[in-house]
Amino acid sequence: MPDVAAEIFGDRLPLAQAYHDSLATTAAQRGFIGPKEVPRLWDRHIFNCAVIGEAFKEGQRIADIGSGAGLPGIPLAIARPDLDITLIEPLLKRSTYLGEVVEELGLDNVTVIRGRAEEQKKMLFDAVTSRAVAPLGKLASWSLPLVRPGGAMVAMKGASVSEELERDAKQIAKAGGVDADIFTVGEGVLDQPTTMIRIVRSA
Repeated sequence: MPDVAAEIFGDRLPLAQAYHDSLATTAAQRGFIGPKEVPRLWDRHIFNCAVIGEAFKEGQRIADIGSGAGLPGIPLAIARPDLDITLIEPLLKRSTYLGEVVEELGLDNVTVIRGRAEEQKKMLFDAVTSRAVAPLGKLASWSLPLVRPGGAMVAMKGASVSEELERDAKQIAKAGGVDADIFTVGEGVLDQPTTMIRIVRSA
C-alpha cells in the first residue's frame, strides 16, 4: 500500500484497504474492473477519487451518478464520513455489488439506488459528482436537474475539459448551468492531481 494512503484516509484506512481488496477480487471477477487496472487501483482509481472530498463542504448531500463499481462515491465516503452520499447506478449487477460493498464496509453514510440519473426527478442534492460517465453537455443534462438551485455538479474530468466546456456551452446553459470553474484537487498529495469541473445550477 502506498504511504500516501494513510494521509488520505487517516483512521479509516482499513476500510480503504478492504474496498481495494474487493475491487481487486470480486469486482474484477465480475468484469467491473479490467485485469490491467488491478495493479494500479490505488493510484489510478482510489486515491484520485478520494481527494475530490476537497471540493465539498462539511455535511453536504452528494449523488454519484453512474457509480459503476463505486468510483468516485465509495472512496469519497470513506475519506469523508461527514458527507451523505447516494450512489445511482442503472445496471443491476453493479448496483447489487455496490449494496454488498456498502454493507460489508458498514458505510452508514451511503445509500445505493438502482436507476438512471434522469429518472430521479424527486431528489435534490447539494452536489452531483461523476467519473467517466459522458461528454460534458450530456453529463450536465443528467446532473443539474438533481442539484438544488445554487448547488453544483462537480465532475471528475480529463485534460480536455476546457474544450468540452466550450463545445457544449449551449447544452450546459439549457440544463441551467452557470459559472463553470475548472480546478484540481490532490495537489501535494498525488503525483498527478485530479482535474475537476464545477458548474452551478442557476437559482
